[in-house]
Amino acid sequence: GTTLVLDDGNLQFQVTAADGRNLDCEVLVGGALKSRKGVSAPNARLTLSAITEKDRADIEFALAQNCDYIAMSFVRSAKDIHELKSLMRGLKKDAAIVAKIEMGEALENIEDIIKICDGIMVARGDLGLETPAEEVPFHQKRIIKLCNDAAKPVITATQMLESMTDNPRPTRAEASDVYNAILDGTDAIMLSAESASGSYPVRSVEVMSEIASIAERNLENFGAPGVSRDLPEAKGRSDLEDISIAISKATSDISQVIKPKAIVTTSMSGYTTRRVAKERPNTPILCMTPNAKTQRRMALVWGVVPLHVEEFATIDEMVSITVRAAHDKGLVHRGDRLVIIAGVPFGIDGQTNLIKIHTVGEEGEI
Repeated sequence: GTTLVLDDGNLQFQVTAADGRNLDCEVLVGGALKSRKGVSAPNARLTLSAITEKDRADIEFALAQNCDYIAMSFVRSAKDIHELKSLMRGLKKDAAIVAKIEMGEALENIEDIIKICDGIMVARGDLGLETPAEEVPFHQKRIIKLCNDAAKPVITATQMLESMTDNPRPTRAEASDVYNAILDGTDAIMLSAESASGSYPVRSVEVMSEIASIAERNLENFGAPGVSRDLPEAKGRSDLEDISIAISKATSDISQVIKPKAIVTTSMSGYTTRRVAKERPNTPILCMTPNAKTQRRMALVWGVVPLHVEEFATIDEMVSITVRAAHDKGLVHRGDRLVIIAGVPFGIDGQTNLIKIHTVGEEGEI
């Protein structure tokens, strides 16, 4: 009696008999089945481990290549994320985890999943099979807002420019979809078949980039995204976290008034940068980090340009090194005003406690 859907719902079967590894099915909606297409059982409560033997082999290979992110498919609860973290600890490896939200069960546990993972992907393909298609926009907006409020990066994916798999131009509806995902507050937008197997992969990337640029220029006009300006409940939060949250909010407010060329954050883990990006300031955020892995990971976060810099031990060194790095990349110029935030002593996560308004060149750093 279980319904199986293939190829993002284009084909539908109903199981009539099950015998070990074999299934007999009645075709409900037929069609041509291409290779490498997904199979889903909407709303089925799976008892399988979140990590299959094939997954384990793939994860071990990816970690051996020192990948920055691992996207975990078919996450159901925070327990699945813990299982992957345990596997990585056993391998003495570390990668950030993006939880793909594509199951109804994950929607029930979404807040716990966001707390434990490093990022979220709104995987609308399977999610649109697990839930009615007309509910997917609601789930997308809700998940994006929860991620924004938690300062966790969120990716919106699947069928964003689907028609460009075969055509050189997107439909108007697809252009609106990409545009509105950005207004919703997504950190990243992702192509799937368009670039993986489509006829116009490069053009698809160009079109998506063009839409994103226009949408970002209009964020302020449409009052999006809807990041909560209310402080989260203080229960279970440390004094250091309170200070970091206050500094991040103040940084955004200051940038609105003085219109700096950039906000410069210094961060080992990316925590400070994510907290500032959460506020969605109308100013580029330059993430300065001595940690090369953090530099690569921060490329996923909204509004952030990450730069790898040498370590510093004093405030004077921090200003000199970070401003010079931005100047050398052509991101700032003499006379530009910057808002610099950092944590003293340096190198401690969540220790954001300093704001400095700085004019490029005033201390002889360039």
